[in-house]
Amino acid sequence: MLPMKHDSEAPATEREFSEFLLRVCHDIRAGLRSIQPHSELLLSHGEGVSAADLRECLGLIVEGAQRLDSLADGLASYAIAMQIDRRAFKETSIEGVLRRALASLDRELQDSHVHVSYDRLPPAPGDPDRLSQVFEILIRNCLLRLGEQDTHIHVGAESQPEALLYWVRDDGQGLDAAYLERMFQPFERLDSRAIIGPGLGLATCRIILERHGGRIWAESQGIGSTFWFTLPRA
Repeated sequence: MLPMKHDSEAPATEREFSEFLLRVCHDIRAGLRSIQPHSELLLSHGEGVSAADLRECLGLIVEGAQRLDSLADGLASYAIAMQIDRRAFKETSIEGVLRRALASLDRELQDSHVHVSYDRLPPAPGDPDRLSQVFEILIRNCLLRLGEQDTHIHVGAESQPEALLYWVRDDGQGLDAAYLERMFQPFERLDSRAIIGPGLGLATCRIILERHGGRIWAESQGIGSTFWFTLPRA
């Protein structure tokens, strides 16, 4: 079922939606290519498959299933973001939603030896669940680009005349300038060979913030990167 649209949302163009569906089909087929042929091999050869070949086939089948499961999770999050209704917004503690995101990422942060600090973050009207999701996605994105040394992530904010500006900054590996221009589009991955995720995290952030009346962008100058986003004042 397609996501519902509200009056406050700008509908996507037919071309954008067509490209989105084509990318979904491409990723579904990629997952099936790991599952179908190896399942057929096991069915056709039965007991004649060696233990080593059996383990390899089962491993590839599990990998394909995990890719499809990750894609389903990413699509669900993207669809929920498209359903955001600004009429239901309430004054939200941005520090509170950040702490919730950090609690969800606690194990990953400990395993990566990453320290996260933050300034005072002014409240803003919005959906607390979705704004917490934005911080979780941005910080997890930073974790994917860790350098050799322990990484520090800092979250800051600035009150501007027309909007509230927030940022998530890390000192890990920087981002390629060409990637900065397209990284918030659906199914764009920093490194498709190393990252199994569906490539919908940053696109989901963009949708969430646009539905809030804000925007998001990124900057990088070799070492480290900064994700900036705005939210309107109450």
